[in-house]
Amino acid sequence: MKILLVEDEAQIRKFLRISLEAQGYEVAETRLAEEGLRLCAQLQPQLVILDLGLPDLDGQEFICQLREWSQVPLIVLSVRASEGDKVQALDAGANDFVTKPFAIGELMARIRVLLRQRAEGPGSAVQLYDRQGLRVDLPRREVSVDGQPVHLSRKEYELLRLLIGLPGQVLTHQQILGRIWGEGHQQDVHYLRVLVGQLRQRLGDDPAHPRFIITVQGVGYRLNQ
Repeated sequence: MKILLVEDEAQIRKFLRISLEAQGYEVAETRLAEEGLRLCAQLQPQLVILDLGLPDLDGQEFICQLREWSQVPLIVLSVRASEGDKVQALDAGANDFVTKPFAIGELMARIRVLLRQRAEGPGSAVQLYDRQGLRVDLPRREVSVDGQPVHLSRKEYELLRLLIGLPGQVLTHQQILGRIWGEGHQQDVHYLRVLVGQLRQRLGDDPAHPRFIITVQGVGYRLNQ
């Protein structure tokens, strides 16, 4: 079992590494969020332990970026103890939240629970989409069409990622609007039409003869398969 430790404090990293290795886990570690995301893609750990206070990127943003392409179990280990911090991390996709100072026995028990749940449930999400000339590297957030790089805005990329997550299945207007703009914008279909038009233009996709994005009239959109 491989565990990735993303922790800013060297003493805590050392303590956790020794404790985890004593339990038979293989440990990779870093103090930087960006390197942690790269190591997640490269090493495919079975679990991530994350500090929120990192020098290059806030841990909450780390969770959001990781959940765009992976469902690896993640435990937040942080001095932040407010209810708001805990709710935000869990809503973003963390599986558990442990406050520092912590008891190592309790942390080990929480790790075992998450690893059991992972063994019983589905695996991580696909990381690379490569069909019909459209290639999307989710960990690196890189998009290309027929080998040519395509630069997308944040919302354009989020729409494409949603469609890739359910290839061939229809996503309704309300589902997409809720995910990209929030629950209060589920009737603002014109926002979505403009965004789809922009994404199609970036991908070189002709709406009259779509190669990638199929319109399901009056319902929503799906990715061509």
